[in-house]
Amino acid sequence: MPVDGSSPILLDGDKWQAYFRDFKRSAFRLEVHQTYTMPAEAETVRAFLAGDPMPDGFNAPWHDLIRGHATAGRTMTRAKVVRRPLTDYSLYLFEWCVPENVAAGESYQIVDLTNRPNPGLPEQDFWLFDESSVVHLNYRPDGTQINRELIQEPDIGKYLAWRDIALESAVPFGAYRT
Repeated sequence: MPVDGSSPILLDGDKWQAYFRDFKRSAFRLEVHQTYTMPAEAETVRAFLAGDPMPDGFNAPWHDLIRGHATAGRTMTRAKVVRRPLTDYSLYLFEWCVPENVAAGESYQIVDLTNRPNPGLPEQDFWLFDESSVVHLNYRPDGTQINRELIQEPDIGKYLAWRDIALESAVPFGAYRT
């Protein structure tokens, strides 16, 4: 909830999707949770864990979005914090999701904190759009999403510093995976 007592601005549906359609320069995501329990992914996670092949066209609309931004010179970057052993969800991400995101043009970075202290990153997932808008992704301990909250008057310097710490502490997904 906002510190000033005003109502939080929660994003869903088209209002949320507009941030991905309409950013002008950059979109950065910090992912700190080890498991995300998203209803829309439940069936594909089950299929992955069962050893099924990845469905044809899996995540194609997201890959098209990434490609469109990359073609227009806009960047999409993520920094994923991990700790080994990797969770089933992280294994799913790394096998079925991230490789195609990277192939489409997303920069996906891994911050492995298994054998080192946290370099100063928050325990809060967020998206930073155009270095000016911040959306917190709020989750329960089991990884189910509570909401997406647009942060009103964010301390942009703090979010830029967290982005920079994450990227300085990270390795590209391809290097991590090998």
